[in-house]
Order: sequence, then C-alpha cells, then structure tokens
Amino acid sequence: MDAVRARVHVRGNDACVVPILIPDLQEVRAFARALHAKGVAWQGEVFGWHAEYNPERPEPPLDSKMTFTPADFCIGESGIWFFSLMWERGRDQEPVEFLDDHNIEA
Repeated sequence: MDAVRARVHVRGNDACVVPILIPDLQEVRAFARALHAKGVAWQGEVFGWHAEYNPERPEPPLDSKMTFTPADFCIGESGIWFFSLMWERGRDQEPVEFLDDHNIEA
C-alpha cells in the first residue's frame, strides 16, 4: 500500500487534503479475479476500502445493445480514489479497467 494525499472537495470550491492508503493494483486485480472465478456476488471492505463484485447475468442492461450484463468489480470512493474492472467482452476475456485518481497528489 502507498500512503498518498488526496484532495477532497467538501463544498463549493472548498477542499481539504487528507492522507489515505492506496492498495497495490496488482493485489486488487488478484482479489477481483478470485471473486470472478467463484462468480458469486460479494460486497464488503478490503484493503481498507468498500468494494463489491457482481457476477455476469444473461439479461442485457436496460437501454443497451449488449447481449448480457457483464460482471464487474469496484473499490474505493468516487472523487477520492476509485478503481473498477468490467468483463464487458465476456467472462473469459480480460476485463476493462477504470482508475479515478485525479484527486491524488503526487
């Protein structure tokens, strides 16, 4: 885990800088892949952050051209630090990743 500083917007243009711990993404990916291998819905806390996994479903999402609802995993808090994986190309394909770390200060 890396200790970093995050800029958190509290209201309007006001913000504060707080220290947070960011998990190693390789460890997060391994955890998510283990959940994906089981294919069972899960939510809880891991690496100090709220996280959840939703397995693939055969029905498509509303208003989508997709033929199924892909499995997904997410961890973190939007606007602070957030990471997600979505198996949108299919269960046995590599997931698409999204990382929101724009408020993390170097």
